[in-house]
Amino acid sequence: MLDRCLSVVAAMALALLVAPATAQPAPGTTEQYRKQAVAELEALRSGPSRPARARNVILFIGDGMGVSTLTAGRILAGQSLGVDGESFETAMDRLEHTALVKTYSHDAQVSDSAPTATAILAGVKTRNSVIGVGPEALENDCASGLANQLPSLLAIAQQAGLATGVVTTTGITHATPAAAYAHTPQRNWESDADMPAEAIEQGCRDIARQLIEGAVGSRLDVTLGGGRSAFLPNTARDPEYADRTGKRKDGRDLIAAWQAANPSGTFVWNAAQLATFNPASETRLLGLFEPSHMQYEADRATDAAGEPSLAEMVELAIARLSRNGQGFVLLVEGGRIDHAHHGGNAYRALTDTVAFDAAIARAIELVDLDQTLIVTTADHSHTLTISGYPDRGNPIFGTVAGGARSAVLARDGKAYTTLGYANGPGAFAPGERPDPAAVDTAAPDYRQQATVPLSGETHGGEDVVVRASGPGAHLFRGTIEQHTIFHVVREALLGSEP
Repeated sequence: MLDRCLSVVAAMALALLVAPATAQPAPGTTEQYRKQAVAELEALRSGPSRPARARNVILFIGDGMGVSTLTAGRILAGQSLGVDGESFETAMDRLEHTALVKTYSHDAQVSDSAPTATAILAGVKTRNSVIGVGPEALENDCASGLANQLPSLLAIAQQAGLATGVVTTTGITHATPAAAYAHTPQRNWESDADMPAEAIEQGCRDIARQLIEGAVGSRLDVTLGGGRSAFLPNTARDPEYADRTGKRKDGRDLIAAWQAANPSGTFVWNAAQLATFNPASETRLLGLFEPSHMQYEADRATDAAGEPSLAEMVELAIARLSRNGQGFVLLVEGGRIDHAHHGGNAYRALTDTVAFDAAIARAIELVDLDQTLIVTTADHSHTLTISGYPDRGNPIFGTVAGGARSAVLARDGKAYTTLGYANGPGAFAPGERPDPAAVDTAAPDYRQQATVPLSGETHGGEDVVVRASGPGAHLFRGTIEQHTIFHVVREALLGSEP
């Protein structure tokens, strides 16, 4: 079953090999396990001593990338290379400092991506569904949103003269990237077509307008992601899909507005155009590669217009932002991990996780960790589980096999997969559970079985992991509040808060 996914993920997994230790053979004897542990202990003892202050910050957020996703993604990456997946080391695994992160929001045990992104990027817990505003703001209340705006990490960086950029695989107006530059009491107000007339009359602006006209959005040096439709009028045809138009009701072409405001800047909407951009030009770059979200990594090669990988976008963003002599702050989101989980589709969630890790590996290769703080985390988790006592080496997308690879059956006499969801679209009617052994559970479109039937799988509320290397990374330890991430990063970049 694993063979079906090798062509998609093998190239991505190869990009993770930034150190030979990532693909060492698995220990097989008592002495080999002891040697492995001693070697790891020595590496921990001899970890590098970093400066206290960072010149640059790269903040990676894997949307929905909980601990079970990290583990399953690691196993997939290793198995795709033909090595032991369980002991494989990803780029994230090799970061030097780690902490657990509490993900609850101001008003919910289980958060959505709007308040969690706000916590990470603005340093304050807030309500579900709002972005860049404090907990005093009420959902859908324009006036309270306008009165309680929070400065983001990128706003503070711009004020200090640093270059800034946002790279995502979602629409650029989606919750996580929007938290870098926007303030809104409703995360779904991505274009004016999504807003009530009353909010517009009260002076609230949609997220797309805030990217083009806002104090922070208009000053971004690099902006790469999806979401063209929020920037184009509903009378304008999309450049890639002849049967699609923009969403805007106000008749405005915000891409044209950006080009007018940045006459030397570059706008691109496909991979070939992006490849012609010269980062040494020091001009602004705006790339919008889809009307909505970018393609999943598993589907990217079939995109007719061509889309860049997350690693390619990160490499170009680093090259461009590094032109600023004072430093830079770059936000990178692997956003479609979350979307695949909502669909109960572990294949696409995990292949996007591997692609996200490949982007981190690329960044590590390109920067000096004595100057650059790299932070990786998730905004929240999902209900993905890894269970059932499968043998070591069992294909991560496969059905559970025990001793000598014999099938392990449930009480209903049918097989079950290692990966499953607590809820979601993969649920089944009582007494009618399909037998996973009868289908290809490694197929890209396979939906893992779920317990509670829902049209979309939900977020999980457990702690997530933050990992970091570079100046200030040593402050990530223990169990911390999510909004503390912002304050650690800010101190590493600019010193103690006043």
